[in-house]
Amino acid sequence: MATPSAIQELVNEKLATFERLQPEFEACFHFVQLVHGQQRFNKFPLVNAVRYLHSLWVCECKDRLLSIYRNIERYEGRYCLELLLRWQEGETADVVDFLNRKLDMLPFADLTRQISEALKSHKDDGLARRLIDGRGVLLNRGMNLMQALDGIFSLPEEKLISEVQLACAQYGHHPSQIERQLKEIDSQLYAYLPSRILAQRNIEVMNKMGVRVMSKPSDQPGERSWRVLEPTVPPGPFAEYVVEGYVELTSPNHNNITGLRFVDFPERSDTGTM
Repeated sequence: MATPSAIQELVNEKLATFERLQPEFEACFHFVQLVHGQQRFNKFPLVNAVRYLHSLWVCECKDRLLSIYRNIERYEGRYCLELLLRWQEGETADVVDFLNRKLDMLPFADLTRQISEALKSHKDDGLARRLIDGRGVLLNRGMNLMQALDGIFSLPEEKLISEVQLACAQYGHHPSQIERQLKEIDSQLYAYLPSRILAQRNIEVMNKMGVRVMSKPSDQPGERSWRVLEPTVPPGPFAEYVVEGYVELTSPNHNNITGLRFVDFPERSDTGTM
């Protein structure tokens, strides 16, 4: 069992490592949000596909350093490293499958039905506007997927592998580097460690990133939709339960099935018997 001093030393090492990583994390996190629909790319060259996988890996490094990894594995950074390694060896199909899984989440029909309903029944609460903006984000994501696949499929196989190797070298993912990175991500430095200090640091960082990413009018505080309005009716008791058929005993002769004899002692006051 680790001693408190050893735990604190590991926390400090995690924080110091993240401080060095933070500028790159902020750039990578922003790029991931753009690819996920905050921006529609007119072109998405192959180097951007490599950058996307690299960015997901950096974002997972942040989660592991600040101990978010145990409960949420959202970036799949380790798998991204494995994809980059195999891609340089000529295996492209798994990369295409990963991009499709990450970016092809487009329930347009269901969203359009919700928008039509909101336009009819929630005209003044902003719900329809937020749904329309969300549908636009999903549309951008789908268009970015098509652009990314076009950038991959438009290259001959030999040139594709050559471009992938150059892009991986640009982002520090030569095969020998990837092997070292895979070992590092399994080290104690990137292991889960519950810590109030790490959690507080993560909150500060993500609050800062949230302000940068959520800049659209529909993201700003304003008129609340009916889904998030403050309740106007006071809530009922926490644990109220009505027993069916129960009748209160209001007098010795009422609801006294067993015929018990009750004696009502008179109540007295200063002025006499009441």
